[in-house]
Amino acid sequence: MENSIGFAFGDKSLLYRALTHRSYLNEHPDFAFEDNERLEFLGDAVLDFVTGEYLYHRFPELAEGPLTNLRSALVRRETLARFAQRFDLGAYLYMGHGESEGGGRERLATLCAAFEALVGAIYLDGGLEAVRALMRPLIEPEVARILREHLAKDAKSLLQELAQGQYRCTPRYATIAESGPDHDKEFTVEVSICGQAVGRGTGHSKQQAAQNAAGQGLEQLQRDGVDLGQAE
Repeated sequence: MENSIGFAFGDKSLLYRALTHRSYLNEHPDFAFEDNERLEFLGDAVLDFVTGEYLYHRFPELAEGPLTNLRSALVRRETLARFAQRFDLGAYLYMGHGESEGGGRERLATLCAAFEALVGAIYLDGGLEAVRALMRPLIEPEVARILREHLAKDAKSLLQELAQGQYRCTPRYATIAESGPDHDKEFTVEVSICGQAVGRGTGHSKQQAAQNAAGQGLEQLQRDGVDLGQAE
């Protein structure tokens, strides 16, 4: 487990506690460690801080509302469960036989709670920097996915806030191609910021094509940090 997360615990009891589901204690009342629910509580708070800190520095001009939306998408149950699956966390849990047989090791709520507990344990043992080291390679591609799939907010609105906040430019959308018969047209829209194209999208309406272009533009900005310059 420690090899997969890249962190060696000085206090191994913290790791055991993080991995102990309450169902295990129901079947093993003499087990030496408590369940992971208190560590889950702590890890939840630590994750809010670490993800908020990351987003604050990653998007220096983004307003509070969009930052909150991004953070919410990063710490939602499904996202944290996916992080847990990346480390095969379910396989390491101390879990009661009945709970395990009922699919508990794959249950999203259980995996989310276990990941939060693990973060809480790492924080107690190694401090914030150890948590940052765990989370950074998880957060970066997840932010790209959130932006790409428009999970945090309407893509056009978010791109506009980013462009106006960081570059003092408003995104411009242009329909550059149309194809197909009148009843089944497909449009291609390109979005540019400060005169530089950053995304292109297609759709059966200009609005859909523009949203897809904005989503591609968000991904481009997040992934490559396109130098758009500063408007006067």
